Amino acid sequence: MTEKEPHQSLDIKDLEKKLDQLIELYLSVKDENETLKSKQETLVLEKAHLLEKTTLARNRVEAMISRLKTMGQGS
Repeated sequence: MTEKEPHQSLDIKDLEKKLDQLIELYLSVKDENETLKSKQETLVLEKAHLLEKTTLARNRVEAMISRLKTMGQGS
């Protein structure tokens, strides 16, 4: 064995360790990304539902105001 071989072996083990850490970090970030996408989808659907309810409520209030104005003009 030459003097460089043990050093190269350490370099390879260090590289393998760093690669394992990188893979672990990648998988963690990938899981987090999937969770965030799911939450975003849920929030988008919830927002659409709330906008629909708001529009319905606004239309009802505008109709009530219109009827009140009509009633006020009739007296």
